[in-house]
Amino acid sequence: MPRINLLPWREEDRKRRQREFGIATAGAVVVAVGAVLLTMFAYSQMIDDQKSRNQRLTDEIVELEKSIKEIDGLERQKERLLARMEIIEQLQKSRPEVVHLFDEVARQLPEGVYLTGLKQTGARVEIRGIAQSSTRVSALMRQVDASEWMSDPEVERVETTQSGASRQAEFVVYVKQTSAGDDTEELQ
Repeated sequence: MPRINLLPWREEDRKRRQREFGIATAGAVVVAVGAVLLTMFAYSQMIDDQKSRNQRLTDEIVELEKSIKEIDGLERQKERLLARMEIIEQLQKSRPEVVHLFDEVARQLPEGVYLTGLKQTGARVEIRGIAQSSTRVSALMRQVDASEWMSDPEVERVETTQSGASRQAEFVVYVKQTSAGDDTEELQ
């Protein structure tokens, strides 16, 4: 019986399968490396896009901070201007008050009372003078209390001195200057 050797055929088939397996494995490795490289490229693109967005946001934030500083500067300038306007308005409003004060002092001054000094600090007015008697100083105090432009009279001192044959009273009186607008502001 003849013997048939099938080994070389099987050997060739095994080599062919090993070659196909090697090619398939190399192809799978190439595809896997390609997929990894493609994934890395996609992620690096996403990272670059996010970095560019972050940089744009940072640039916009810097611009907004500049705008905020400019707005703050304008607000401070506005407040300074408003304060100046308020001061000017107060000065304009108080301009006639000095005239009223001098007019009122002249009207309320009783006979026998002579002024030697008048000093104003804010709304407080210091009146220095000489009277023929201390009762004249009392009359001055009553008239100041009834005045429309002066209020709250306070006597600091009244000294009676001898001047030749007559006696006189040197006095210092403090009054508060008021304006006609103060009463309307209190009513509201």
